[in-house]
Amino acid sequence: MRAEEIPRFARDFGARLRRRASASSLPSSPEDFANQAAQSLPLSGLLFFGSSLLAFGGWLSRIAAMPSITFSRRSFLAMSATLPWAFRGLASASPMKAIPVGLELYSVREALKTDPEGTVRAVAQMGYEVVEFYAPYFEWTEAQAKQMRKVMDELGIKCYSTHNNEEYLSGKNLERARDLNLILGAKYVVQAWSDPKPSLDAWKAVADNLNTAAEELEPAGLKVGYHNHQAEWAPVSGQRPIEILAKNTKASVMLQLDVGTCLEAGSDPVAWIRANPGRIRSIHCKDWSPDPTKGYKVLFGEGKADWKGIFQAAESVGGIEYYLVEQEGSQFSEMETARECLQGFRAAHGGR
Repeated sequence: MRAEEIPRFARDFGARLRRRASASSLPSSPEDFANQAAQSLPLSGLLFFGSSLLAFGGWLSRIAAMPSITFSRRSFLAMSATLPWAFRGLASASPMKAIPVGLELYSVREALKTDPEGTVRAVAQMGYEVVEFYAPYFEWTEAQAKQMRKVMDELGIKCYSTHNNEEYLSGKNLERARDLNLILGAKYVVQAWSDPKPSLDAWKAVADNLNTAAEELEPAGLKVGYHNHQAEWAPVSGQRPIEILAKNTKASVMLQLDVGTCLEAGSDPVAWIRANPGRIRSIHCKDWSPDPTKGYKVLFGEGKADWKGIFQAAESVGGIEYYLVEQEGSQFSEMETARECLQGFRAAHGGR
């Protein structure tokens, strides 16, 4: 059984056990549980099930050592409901598809202005697998967008999201953003920023606009995202705006985490990821140093960010689909900075 099949397998298995439980066929002992499990599994899954019981950390062996045990319907249903998570743990320990790393092209903005195609080619040659275009893409003609898509296809590099000004997510602008993003092959139309708001109601209005845009883009197969800066972490009337946005937007709205601005605002990116499971589908991997002479000019891995903790949280609960390196600048040129940051990312992420 392949690793990617484990979660579906576990869900099906748990459902079979719950159906048996609802039919009053509850196990009264570990032996009965094993018998019901064997009856619930297809033949191809029997060997897998036998080995997978080890994932319970000796749970069944401890049960078997007890003189007797009685299962209530509630406890058995609860136990079977947890099986998919137990098997998911097995899946995470198995070899999985690598999460791609890309570059937010604001990092090479001067080069992009003069030679967009050449810049994307150079970024791909460095080893980046994804690019994220930012606001100037919105001025392209459809012919320019199609040419860029042709170049990306030739290079084997993807564009999973674009960064957009707030006004691009409504009215005719949203229609244009939709059309260009579909040409580029993007999945997410991300609002790149919002002006600081003086009240929680004003931030709720931002959330409402994101929801409206998400509903309008859904028929086209596109989703909406929101990218934080510092303002979203500063409390307004005792609440952080980022929490208002998370609470008042659809689950489909991606919360794209900018690590550097989160750190500068004094917040904890790991805690934020864990508090919003499944919604941190991309991360701007931008480091930051509290040293005022360095700030955002540090290369990836040279600042305050706990990258190993961030990666672990993003990949275990955050729902991460792709990473994006972003750099404000450094002592090196734009291109050399992008290259150095990719090397730093690979070193921190296990040499990918």
